[in-house]
Amino acid sequence: MTIKEYYAPTHVYFGKGAEDKAGEVLKKEGATKVLVHFGTGSVKKSGLLDRVEENIKAAGIDFVELGGVVPNPRVSLVREGIELYKSEGCDYILSVGGGSVLDSAKAIGYGVYGGGDVWDFYCGKRVPEGIAPIGCILTLSATGSEMSDSSVITNDETDPIYKRGCNNDLGRIRFSLLNPELTYTVSKYQTASGSVDIMMHTLERFFHSGHTLELTDKLSFALLKEVIRWTPVALEKPDDYEARANLMWCGSLSHNGLMAAGNATLGDWACHQIEHELSAEYDVAHGAGLSAIWGSWARYVLDVDRDRFAKLGEGVFGESDPIRAIEKFEAFFKSIDMPTDIKGLGLDFDEAACKNAALGVTFQDARTLGDFKVLNTEDICNIYMMASGLK
Repeated sequence: MTIKEYYAPTHVYFGKGAEDKAGEVLKKEGATKVLVHFGTGSVKKSGLLDRVEENIKAAGIDFVELGGVVPNPRVSLVREGIELYKSEGCDYILSVGGGSVLDSAKAIGYGVYGGGDVWDFYCGKRVPEGIAPIGCILTLSATGSEMSDSSVITNDETDPIYKRGCNNDLGRIRFSLLNPELTYTVSKYQTASGSVDIMMHTLERFFHSGHTLELTDKLSFALLKEVIRWTPVALEKPDDYEARANLMWCGSLSHNGLMAAGNATLGDWACHQIEHELSAEYDVAHGAGLSAIWGSWARYVLDVDRDRFAKLGEGVFGESDPIRAIEKFEAFFKSIDMPTDIKGLGLDFDEAACKNAALGVTFQDARTLGDFKVLNTEDICNIYMMASGLK
């Protein structure tokens, strides 16, 4: 297999004080009025937002604020952001926060450019044809949104609640200011959850149909090993710069397309889709939901290609037995206090709940998902049941 295409246009500024380049870079980008988008208070309490806004002012650039982004970002706030951007005459978006803030900013960017109902881009009715320009200051190592083509939004205006993604190269952020020091205050739980998310972006790409380049596999092993190495350090010493820097760069590289360069396909992504149903309906942390599902998914699809699991285990843990390889990943998740089943999320699923969730994932039996193994509603229900201890 050869590399057909690789596109990673984001200009990254990495290291201590990277956020202090905000005004300079925005000016270089030609911004005159910026929508500064952020979460529910941490960037204000830490003083980061004030420093960033002073930096923007010093560059002679005007701005307007929109805070309030929560984990599993809501389309209702996105709609508010679209109207604010237009009414204030903004020409740039600067997102300051973690992946949820970045995803919300991307959705605002799509809505500003495309008009109509922004949810159309997330439920597949329309494909984006443009986006407002976006930059970011990252405060959490997890989603990789700072370099990815992905944005995931939760529709809190429907019953049931839906969580859907829009993947498009237009959604790649134009510049990312990455200072690992800004992640020092992230809680242990969110640090661990973020590390799982980083790992899963590589694992989803590793399990695909067809062939790949040996180098791509080895890059995947190296990235996974670094996350496993540095996460416990960051949990024990939150202000360890080397640990935080390695996790931040792993997060960016895991989801910017590099880990699929050379693969026959873009990967499986079933675990993400199965988890989205959990975080949409029950508002669980995305990484925690992924660790709760992954082991059951892995055992369910294992016989498709046991050698692939053996290669993963050997490359990451020096363990070539496929079952033991799965157990090694689960043992790591447990070691950082991440759940390995649905009960660990504080949820008690019975068979009816599993069936209902599976139907949600397949849009009421209207689609299949997965690439390593194509899954239908029954398959997904079985995975939920395994993860709930019912099988």
